[in-house]
Amino acid sequence: MKKTDITDLSWDEFDELRDPREDNNGFDAVVERAVSRRGFLGGALAFGSGAAVFGTGLFTSTTAAKADGHMKFAFKPIDIATDDLVHVPEGYETKVLVRWGDALWSEAKDAYSAKTGVSVEMSDKVFGENTDGMELYEVDGATLITVNSEYVNPKINLPTEAEGTPRTADEVNLLKNLQGVTVMEVADTGHGFEVVVDSKYNRRITHETEMKIAGPLAGSDFVKTNADPEGMTVKGTMNNCGAGKTLWNTYMTCEENFNGYFGATGEHASTLGESRYGIGGEGRYAYEKFDPRFDLTQEPNEPNRHGFVTEINPADPTSMPIKRSALGRFKHENAEMVHASDGRVVVYMGDDERGEYLYKYVSTNTWAEGTSPEGIMDDGMLFAARFNDDQTGEWLALTPDATGMSADEILCFTRMAASAVQATTMDRPEWVAANPLKVEAYCALTNNKNRGVKPNAGGDDTSVNAANPRDTNNYGQIVRWTPSDENHAADTFTWDLYVMAGNPDVYDNAYAGSDNINSGNMFNSPDGMAFSSDGMLWIQTDGDYKNEGEFAGMGNNQMLIGDPETGEIARFMTVPYGAEVTGLCWSADKKTGFVGVQHPGGTWPDMGEGDKPRSSVVAFWRKDGATIG
Repeated sequence: MKKTDITDLSWDEFDELRDPREDNNGFDAVVERAVSRRGFLGGALAFGSGAAVFGTGLFTSTTAAKADGHMKFAFKPIDIATDDLVHVPEGYETKVLVRWGDALWSEAKDAYSAKTGVSVEMSDKVFGENTDGMELYEVDGATLITVNSEYVNPKINLPTEAEGTPRTADEVNLLKNLQGVTVMEVADTGHGFEVVVDSKYNRRITHETEMKIAGPLAGSDFVKTNADPEGMTVKGTMNNCGAGKTLWNTYMTCEENFNGYFGATGEHASTLGESRYGIGGEGRYAYEKFDPRFDLTQEPNEPNRHGFVTEINPADPTSMPIKRSALGRFKHENAEMVHASDGRVVVYMGDDERGEYLYKYVSTNTWAEGTSPEGIMDDGMLFAARFNDDQTGEWLALTPDATGMSADEILCFTRMAASAVQATTMDRPEWVAANPLKVEAYCALTNNKNRGVKPNAGGDDTSVNAANPRDTNNYGQIVRWTPSDENHAADTFTWDLYVMAGNPDVYDNAYAGSDNINSGNMFNSPDGMAFSSDGMLWIQTDGDYKNEGEFAGMGNNQMLIGDPETGEIARFMTVPYGAEVTGLCWSADKKTGFVGVQHPGGTWPDMGEGDKPRSSVVAFWRKDGATIG
């Protein structure tokens, strides 16, 4: 029974179970310290249940506009929904492109059954479970989508009699194969895009796929195991959440909640490094009972080989994925790569856990289009962000001198390095998106119920700060920064908050949200983000969808579009009850968008009696054939 309870938990709840820190609010002291700092938010914010007035420096003048009918969006914003369907504006259409269990090769055409799911024999030949980050590529006339499958739902994916807990090695292998990454060719048949079954590009990358460790941690004692005493190769990429595309057109898949896959079958005292990442106890899917690789009592270094950005070449199905250790080890949400004005390559990354940090990697060498990227992602400097109360910020280099840690320790235990330099604890940094039309970037800070309540997993202070200005923050916000000298590689920046999510129908204080939130566009828990080529910011949510209490009037999770210049935000899509919106990419002609619908409830998308809910990728387009991306 205990195991079933674990699989029912969200990943955030699982982290809380692993690290049950005692509440230590002392919020009066938090407020006293905050308001005593000269210029904190320009005196604009009253804490706790007091009133909030925004626009005195926290938000730019362009962000103050409301969605009042003067928007330049090419659609009429839609209302909330609470049903089991996908909704888009009038004049748009949708189609399910691919579902969990759909065949990628002909031999698996009958692999999925609503009654039994997918057999272990076919589980690596079908589209995976719980779709997340994705990117689209054009390769020699073929259109490829590379997409993550973040995790599994054992009660749905395993045979009914398993009751949500693997009972055999085969059932563990079934779950392993339904996760990871899918590369698939798609084609527009004239009736919308469809998967090209048996394409030479189709590929499944799972928890058993062999890959290489590259960068400074390759060969380190921290990543050596009994199975790999050289510390150079590893099996699997896991809990693949967000994604990114390199400047040279490869795929970056991001390993997030990797800690939940490991457990101990015998007595095991967690080290400080394990505790910082929530590693210990029993695993979420019982892997350790059937595979010694996931047993901390047999392979204590195996978790150190996960939690990285992994690079995959979709154009070459024979290529080996590469874990890029120079980008640090933490719960990566996504990886946003940009080309700095000085020619260096920059990768922005968020660590998705309450009170963790925002990071930036800057390559040592420059790169130019048409040249080899060799070494670009292996030789560089990792930074953590500090957001100052005066709306300036700095990137703190994670060096041995600054952290008191060795170079290997910094990259293997990156959270501890960020703590050492006293970077700013953030409200769960999720996707980062860089504006293609100007030098600025955005990070979705999805929520943090522990803000001002208790420290993060490393014991770092999580008192209210300017970039994270609300205690017990259940709504989230989006922070925006502009690098100095219009150079993404710069060490300093200025920042503001693009939006603070909230509910103006329930609150008239800070929890009502910022001035660009109103009854017609309110939402909670911004998660995924991406810019379209016209400079519009697409915002996806993964929050409370029960439509009651402090979330009344918000309905199901949704995708909205924001105008960075005016601050206007409008609702574009809602997804079925229970689901979140994940990943976003566009066809080469920008006429079709692709978005993920993860962990839907009910029986969507098949909608028949006895059908299972199936995570899917949905295509959407304008009926008049105009561009949308």
